[in-house]
Amino acid sequence: MRTQVAIIGAGPSGLLLGALLHKAGIDAVILEAKTPDYVLGRIRAGVLEQVCVDLLDEVGVGARMHREGLAHGGFDLAFGGQRHRIDMKTLTGGKQVMVYGQTEVTRDLMDDRAAKGLPTIYEAASVSLHDFDGAKPRVRWQKDGATHELECDFIAGCDGFHGVSRASVPESAIRHYERVYPFGWLGLLSDTPPVSHELIYTRHERGFALCSMRSMTRSRHYVQCSLDDKVENWSDERFWTELRRRLDPEAAERLVTGPSIEKSIAPLRSFVAEPMRFGRLFLAGDAAHIVPPTGAKGLNLAATDVGYLGRAIAEHYNEKSDAGIDSYSERCLRRIWRAERFSWWFTSLMHKFPETGEFGEKMQLAELDYLVNSVAASTAMAENYVGLPL
Repeated sequence: MRTQVAIIGAGPSGLLLGALLHKAGIDAVILEAKTPDYVLGRIRAGVLEQVCVDLLDEVGVGARMHREGLAHGGFDLAFGGQRHRIDMKTLTGGKQVMVYGQTEVTRDLMDDRAAKGLPTIYEAASVSLHDFDGAKPRVRWQKDGATHELECDFIAGCDGFHGVSRASVPESAIRHYERVYPFGWLGLLSDTPPVSHELIYTRHERGFALCSMRSMTRSRHYVQCSLDDKVENWSDERFWTELRRRLDPEAAERLVTGPSIEKSIAPLRSFVAEPMRFGRLFLAGDAAHIVPPTGAKGLNLAATDVGYLGRAIAEHYNEKSDAGIDSYSERCLRRIWRAERFSWWFTSLMHKFPETGEFGEKMQLAELDYLVNSVAASTAMAENYVGLPL
């Protein structure tokens, strides 16, 4: 088999890249180790920056998002038992975010690819990357008891933090930067109405909490928990009780509880791999970087990566220019580190850190007080939340 671009991973970043390349008239094959149902079953966040919305519109899959998604012009910061609204739309000159689940983004891209008859190979086992440091990269995998090989011009590694793409790079050629936080998020998904029409980020002495939603009838809530905790230790009743304790009185009163659809604990980490290009192999999305979910940047950074990469590859074929390819890593990393900074700052501001003690808690409260009472500070936060310009 031969194609122009081999894309490793059929999550939202790999599927979006495939759609961008198809629109530019470039052939691509997507390889995915899991089944389609497994890919769609992964529960992820869904706060989309305008750049992500624009890319989905560009490839023609934005109709359901605009019909069912929730446009948010602000969000609440809660501390000291009170809520304070950050009016993003006013502070940024009209910019908003779209609340639309990552699962739904993946479904829209997956359905579009299937409708166009574009090749996606699911349950591709033992994927291995070869010769990406030369002119003729190859990808091998096993399926249905046979070994298959795909020749290509470029390989796009969109297969996540634990994928084969980054692991295929020689250790001497890559540098990793990482911070692992001493807590996680226990998340619960339920068919209950949201507490508020916008997200509520809560800083509480018992730990962080977040009230979010997927729709006006489905909610996603989180509480900060220990990394040693286990999901089985948290009954639905215990979760709802703990969440209510951390909310301001109005939100606690409005909280509607119900049976969980899904519960999980996600560790928090910051991670960046540099560079993101190795010959004809390019890393994108979680294969190259992880951000704490506090700033809602993970999917948006992945979309930006493949937006840059799709245009760079299109320039290579359609304009005979490698300028975009040569600058890919540098352009992505500049935006990534700015998002890492915001996510690190927001995480540090809203969570309980045992090692900081009472002084650290006082500093958090002083920072929050300044933030909500300063137009300049609120504007800086709003600009980062809606997404910095490319």
